[in-house]
Amino acid sequence: MRFALFIFLLLPLAGQAYVSLRTWQLLPVLPALRISVVSLMALCFVLFIIAMSGVIDRWPMPLATFTYEVGTSWLMILLYLFIIFLLADVLRLCHVLPASWMHANARTAAGLFVGMAALFTYAYFHYNDKKRVETTVKTEKTVGRPLKFVLVSDLHLGYHNRRADLHQWLVKIKAENPDAILIGGDLIDGSYRPVAEEHMADEFRTLDIPVFACLGNHDYYTGLNNEEQFCRKAGIIMLRDRSLFLNGIGNVTIVGRDDRTNLRRKSLAEIMKGVDKSRFLLELDHQPYHLEEAEQNGIDFEFAGHTHHGQVWPLNWITDAIYEDAFGQLAKGKTRYYVSSGIGIWGGKFRIGTQSEYLVLNIKNKWAQ
Repeated sequence: MRFALFIFLLLPLAGQAYVSLRTWQLLPVLPALRISVVSLMALCFVLFIIAMSGVIDRWPMPLATFTYEVGTSWLMILLYLFIIFLLADVLRLCHVLPASWMHANARTAAGLFVGMAALFTYAYFHYNDKKRVETTVKTEKTVGRPLKFVLVSDLHLGYHNRRADLHQWLVKIKAENPDAILIGGDLIDGSYRPVAEEHMADEFRTLDIPVFACLGNHDYYTGLNNEEQFCRKAGIIMLRDRSLFLNGIGNVTIVGRDDRTNLRRKSLAEIMKGVDKSRFLLELDHQPYHLEEAEQNGIDFEFAGHTHHGQVWPLNWITDAIYEDAFGQLAKGKTRYYVSSGIGIWGGKFRIGTQSEYLVLNIKNKWAQ
């Protein structure tokens, strides 16, 4: 808990102080301009702190949405300003960049503003461009007719991913005409209020497609009672440390794990007791840790999310260092894996060097054409 507080509060605060100082020095020597810009940056940071505190749940929806979107978007912008100023300082100390470029320089300031505006305009539109990823698993097990599933993770429905966003995503998914939709956790961002007020559950009711899900860490932040209420209204079957045979769809069993936020969740071996391993076994586990457990327990395909692949570069370098598979496909023995970067996102709706996606999974008998 203390480490999380350090990461999510103290480091951004230090970054804010550093960027504010460098911005003050970079701007022309016009007190009104410097005070206005640095004060606006400070306000955006305060909005981030307020949004994370949860107090916005008691505010009018437009104000709460504005606070969340501006505050969390600023965190991403702050990261890039920090990188740029840090790089400039290193180049200056190495006598590569003249000191005059970063002090009271209107041209540099204007160039930085235009460059940042262009970058984050691209990042916003890139986030909204949902990528369709398709993969086919040919299995020696008998599954019957070819099956098609659409798998998504990290919807993070809330103040930023609204009902209109969800509607667009589900239109794309329904057009695939899948046998079922599988959600790999973090269905709700953390606050149930915007999800309930916009009646987002109704969007799932219009699909006429079975939907199954496992829990993610943000679903715990939302509160299990709220999560269960939403799934009940939406017709989503939540699998918490249990398996379910998809009777009438194919010879497939879905294994849904509780999120590792629950320190007392069952081991995969416990869940697999009594499960018919002659069927195709598809596991949903939000956080991609200990991937070897799926191979050891005869899972044919595991789907995970959680990492977002860092959301923006260079954070994807960090997720690649932390996880055995932070994004994309992996094979271990006879088990196939896919870790999704997510269809939604936490915080600012930006993607740089990563993608928002949904996975189309085809399952066929090995001897099928």
